[in-house]
Amino acid sequence: MSDIIDTETDLLRFATIGSVDDGKSTLIGRLLHDAKGLLQDQIDAVAVTSARRGHEGLDLSLITDGLRAEREQGITIDVAYRYFATPKRTFIVGDNPGHAQYTRNMATGASTAEVAVVLVDARNGLTTQTNRHVTVASLLGIRQFALCINKMDLLDWSEERFDQIVADFLAMAERVGIDTVTPIPLSALHGDNVVIRSEASPWYAGPTLLEYLETVDPTPAGDHTGGRMPVQLVLREPAEGRPLRRYAGMVHGGPLHPGDAVTVLPSGQTATISEILVGTDPIESTLSGLSVTVSLTDDLDVIRGDVIAAGEPPAVAREIEATVCWFNEQPLTAGARLLVKHGTRVERVIVRDVISRLDLEQLDHEASAQELAFNDIGVVRLATAGPLVVDDYDADRVLGSFVIIEEATDRTIGAGMIRRWS
Repeated sequence: MSDIIDTETDLLRFATIGSVDDGKSTLIGRLLHDAKGLLQDQIDAVAVTSARRGHEGLDLSLITDGLRAEREQGITIDVAYRYFATPKRTFIVGDNPGHAQYTRNMATGASTAEVAVVLVDARNGLTTQTNRHVTVASLLGIRQFALCINKMDLLDWSEERFDQIVADFLAMAERVGIDTVTPIPLSALHGDNVVIRSEASPWYAGPTLLEYLETVDPTPAGDHTGGRMPVQLVLREPAEGRPLRRYAGMVHGGPLHPGDAVTVLPSGQTATISEILVGTDPIESTLSGLSVTVSLTDDLDVIRGDVIAAGEPPAVAREIEATVCWFNEQPLTAGARLLVKHGTRVERVIVRDVISRLDLEQLDHEASAQELAFNDIGVVRLATAGPLVVDDYDADRVLGSFVIIEEATDRTIGAGMIRRWS
């Protein structure tokens, strides 16, 4: 058997978030360009497009705005992922849309990030959309935030304005439970304090954005006493007597090993892992995020959507209370019948109650809310047709989250983070 080596210790996933036109795409383009993360043909293509549009020099926002509709409108619609590396770390960066209409895309892009890079236009300060994006990122479990106050060159690098925006952001961060904020004044257009330290801000002694990204210690989602694997597929192989069953899925939380005692949920049956394969190769231990096939010593009735869990098992619930980000034009109200995709299981649900709605201006929960409108965030109680294997989102991003699907259209119309269950 072979061991799997952890290759992700120097990998950082981060997402840029903030209001539209605050400069997220330009910042990522500048970061990739100045960190030598672009190929020459990419630079040449951007130069051609920039010249055709009449720009002087490179329009670095074009590096991530790849869709035709995005280029025509000058905004980011989808999440654009880019990869680059420095001698200290490898990065996966998600450029998330800032427009309110595409908040669902932003939530998708931020859901796998460990660090959020928040862009704020120094002229405008915090906006409702900034509050919304930061709140969603916090609800998604991100705890490390770089507050990049952009376009400081347009305000003559005013330290007073920088301090004012930092104070406003820290007040908001405290209210939504953000642990760590690192403020950075910069100009994405000109590259000040992005990769190279700027002489225009002698009053600033903190890191450049790249220095921050190379050294930040992301706070991971909680691990468990043992690994967990939602079953994606049941494989049956010919064997003497009854066919041999293997269960395929992606492991998260702690590791799984041959010989581990496991519980299969929601049934509660117990067994022992006899073998773990990656492809056709046996392994001794898994990593979080690794797709494997697992064999058990006992012939159990395991189906797609079940969870194989080592250590302390998660809960089985028929009613959940969750923070929901609502992305549909039609409001979410009590009595609505929907589908949720949770792990690898899809279940019908009914909305028991809209408990509260978050006021993004005051950052207070309105207990009298009767519905969630488009782009609202609130607390909702759902009853499920079948059992769900759940955990608190802060401890387990996989079993603690779900997406809401409109059955008639198969559209994703919401995302939820589980907080309580029964």
